[in-house]
Amino acid sequence: MSDTEISMEIHQIRYFCAVARHGSFTRAAAAEGVTQPSLSQQIVKLEKEFGSLLFERLGRRVRLTDCGEALLPRAEEILRQWNEVPAVLNSVREGVGGQLRIGCIPTIMPYFLAPRIGEFSIAFPEVDITLTEDKTDGLVGQLLAGELDLAIVSPPVSNPEIVCSDLFREPIRIAVSRRHPWAGAGNISLSELSGERLLLLREGHCFRENALTVCSRSRTGFSAVFETDQFSSIFALVRGGFGISLVPQMAATPESGCDFLAFDREAVRRIGYVRARHHVVAPSQKAFTKWLRSIS
Repeated sequence: MSDTEISMEIHQIRYFCAVARHGSFTRAAAAEGVTQPSLSQQIVKLEKEFGSLLFERLGRRVRLTDCGEALLPRAEEILRQWNEVPAVLNSVREGVGGQLRIGCIPTIMPYFLAPRIGEFSIAFPEVDITLTEDKTDGLVGQLLAGELDLAIVSPPVSNPEIVCSDLFREPIRIAVSRRHPWAGAGNISLSELSGERLLLLREGHCFRENALTVCSRSRTGFSAVFETDQFSSIFALVRGGFGISLVPQMAATPESGCDFLAFDREAVRRIGYVRARHHVVAPSQKAFTKWLRSIS
C-alpha cells in the first residue's frame, strides 16, 4: 500500500497517541472522553489503513509494535501541529485572548495555582483557560502532543524537547503530630529523621523524589510505612500520630491540624513552568507567564 492510499483522521491520530501514552485502551478512552469500544474500533481502522498492527495486545495492557514505534513520533508531530492551529491564528490577532491550556502537578495546584487563577481570569477575561492536573510525566506527554500549552511543575525535566523556566525555590517542612516530642521545636537537624516512620507520596510524584533526596542527605535510616497520592491522607495520619512526613511549605497550613518544623540546613524544591520547545507561544501564554512571575 502506498502512502497516497492511506487515509487518516485527526481523531484516530489522537487516539493512537493516547493509547501509546497510557499503555491501555481503557485508560486512553477515559482520558479522551470516549467509550473503550469506540476508541478500539478507530485504532483497528488505523491498523487496516497501514496494513500492520500498531499495538501488541497483552491482556489489559498494550505495547507498541515496531510499526507503532515508527509511527509514534510522526503522529505526535502531526497532533502537535494540529493543536497549535488555534494558537497560531490567535497570535496574529490584536489583544490577548483565545484558548490557554495549563497543566499543573498535584502538589502545586491546590496550594499555589488554584487560589490565584481567578485573578488572571479577571485581568484577561478574553482568555479561555482549561486546567489539567497530572503527574509530571503525564503533563510532559501532553505538552509534546500539543494538548497543553504550558505546565507548572518542579524542575528539572530531563527531555531535550522541553524548555524549563524557574519561578522560585520553596522550603521543605517536616509535618508532625501536635503531640509529637518535636512539636513546637521550630527546627531540627537532618540526623534526627533516623528511625522515624515516614509517610510518602507514591512513585511518580516529583515531590516524593524531593523528600527522598532530603532523607538521603541525612545519611540515616528511615522507615516508609505509607504511600498515597494526596497530602490530605498523609496529614490525617500525621495528626493521629502514625508517622511524620516531609511536605512543601505551601501545603503547611494550620487547617491541616499538624505542626510544621524547619530543617537547620537548607532543604528546598524548585518551582517552575515548562513548555514544548517548538510550540508556538501565543500572546495569552506570554501574559500568563508574566503573571506567574508577578505572583511568585
